[in-house]
Order: sequence, then structure tokens, then C-alpha cells
Amino acid sequence: MEAGLLLEYGWVLLVLILLEGILAADNALVLAIMVKNLPEEQRKKALFYGLAGAFVFRFASLFVISFLVDVWQVQAIGALYLLFMAGNHIVRKVWLQNDKSPEEKAEEKKAGTAGFWGTVLKVEVADIAFAVDSILAAVALAVTLPDSPIGNIGGLDGGKFIVILTGGLIGVIIMRFAATLFVKLLKKRPGLEIAAFLIVGWVGIKLAVYTLSHPALHVLPEEFAESTPWKITFYLVLVLIALGGWFLSSKKEEAESDGLV
Repeated sequence: MEAGLLLEYGWVLLVLILLEGILAADNALVLAIMVKNLPEEQRKKALFYGLAGAFVFRFASLFVISFLVDVWQVQAIGALYLLFMAGNHIVRKVWLQNDKSPEEKAEEKKAGTAGFWGTVLKVEVADIAFAVDSILAAVALAVTLPDSPIGNIGGLDGGKFIVILTGGLIGVIIMRFAATLFVKLLKKRPGLEIAAFLIVGWVGIKLAVYTLSHPALHVLPEEFAESTPWKITFYLVLVLIALGGWFLSSKKEEAESDGLV
């Protein structure tokens, strides 16, 4: 790969890893609390099955989407789904003042008396939802990257496939090993959670732009989605959202500690 192409791919992968980290921390919390009523040995097995399911469903989602990614109807559904997911979370969190923590939300879905296999089933269903969220966001980020010289894997350019798969697998690894650190970070900087879903919505807009530039629709010029001005705009807004989530959280904490809010 040329240096410029490698840099662009590396930047997308970095953004994807950070986004996956925040989403995976929330997912890991939900899974942990869903299984917490099980005996310790069964809890470990249920979490193992959950992590195995997360891996399988992410790969399966990517494999399916790789064959459908050029279908504009699928792109449109993906864009609408990402926008809905982001909007639904932000409205409930901000406008409806739904301040439930991931722990409280998971309590509503906990195992109860469902038993071991009933809990595993719930965990796997949750894994499917997490996998769709993760892969759709990753595809929307990577789909406008320039084609690589690797060739196609499935129905998707090999370089894009590798970036998306790597981001998804890192998300699973974070769920297993680094979720606690990300949970602590989210508690310290709560604005990052809102920022993460704003980024998901912004990624949905990116996928919508890509859809509207599809040759079958041609609402926007076909070259617009891959143009340098649009890419610069997209990443600039993305960075501003991330910085806003970080620094607004800091100010809120300082104000609370000073008794101002």
C-alpha cells in the first residue's frame, strides 16, 4: 500500500477502535449483569458463551453485509438504523432525563430465574444486537475508503474487510479484557457516552451521504462521498464531537465538585 493510503486506513482503524471501546464497555456491563444471578461456575460459562457469540455474530454480520454493501436499499436501512440508534439513546438520556446507568438498564433484563440456558439464550440475543450495531458502524466508517490492492474478500474490498473485521475483533477483546477500564472512564467522563452516540449518528449521516451518491439514486454527485472536502469535514466534526464529550464532562465534574450544579 502507498503511504497515503496506509495512513487513511490507519486513521479509520484508530477511530473505529476508540468507538468500539466505548460501545464494548457498555455491552460488557450489560452481559455481566445479565449473568450475575447465576452461580459462579455457570456465570463464567455463560460469559464465555457470550464472548464466543460476540465473535461469531460479528464475523457473520460482516460476511453477510460484505455481499450487500453495494445495494443502496441496504445502505439506506443501515443509515436509518444508525441514526435511530443514536437519536433514541440521546433523547432518552438528555431530553427525557433518563439517567439510568448501564447497570440499571441491565437489571431490567437480568437473568432472574431463567436458569443457565435461558440466560445464555438472552446473552446470545444481546450479542446479535451488539454485533449489528458494531458492524454497521464499522462499515459506514470504512465504506468510502479507497480500494486497496488486496482484492475482494466476499463482496467487499479486502482492505476495508480487514479494517472492519479488526475493529470488530478488538471490540470483543475489549469486552473481555479492558471493559472495566472503559467503564471507569465513562463514569469519570460521562459525556463520552453521549459523544459516542453522536458519533454513531454522524457515521449514520456519512452512510446516508454514501447512499445518496449511489449511481442508482444520484441525488448527490457520485464522486462527492469520496471527495477530499467531504472527508475532511466528516473527520473534523468527528474529532470535535469527541473533544466536546471529553472536555464538557470535565467541566461538569468540576462544577459538581464546587457545588455549582
